[in-house]
Amino acid sequence: MTYSNVATNARWRDIICQEINALKDNEIWETVDIPPNKKALGCKWLFKKKYISDGHVECYKAHLVTFGNHQIAGIEFIDTFALMVKMVMVWIFLVVVATKQWELHKMDVRNAFLHGDLDEEVYMKMPLGFRVLNPKKVCRLKKSLYGLK
Repeated sequence: MTYSNVATNARWRDIICQEINALKDNEIWETVDIPPNKKALGCKWLFKKKYISDGHVECYKAHLVTFGNHQIAGIEFIDTFALMVKMVMVWIFLVVVATKQWELHKMDVRNAFLHGDLDEEVYMKMPLGFRVLNPKKVCRLKKSLYGLK
């Protein structure tokens, strides 16, 4: 699904607004003029429907991701870091839950990934759907965003 496909749907527009508000609340970026010697990374919206076992839609999700694959090592990032869980740890956890007969609940968390502070200067083009008065404005990322190295 692309932004142009979902932008006409009221439910998707609401989900996009929720994501934008969460990004604003977390102060992920500030709007600035881009310095002459810098380039802005692109970004895009990713859309996903989560289904329950009977085939009905449980929830809609929208995530704004940057094109981190266009970042330059040593200038726009130093290290890469991603928390990962290995399946063996999930299995161990489930074995402990089953043997102790604990009650297990599932929950859906929005913005589950912590937005780490950035030391580097990273600029991102304005996402689709943003109304900007000055088309030369970009987002200077203060915290990491999905897709960023």
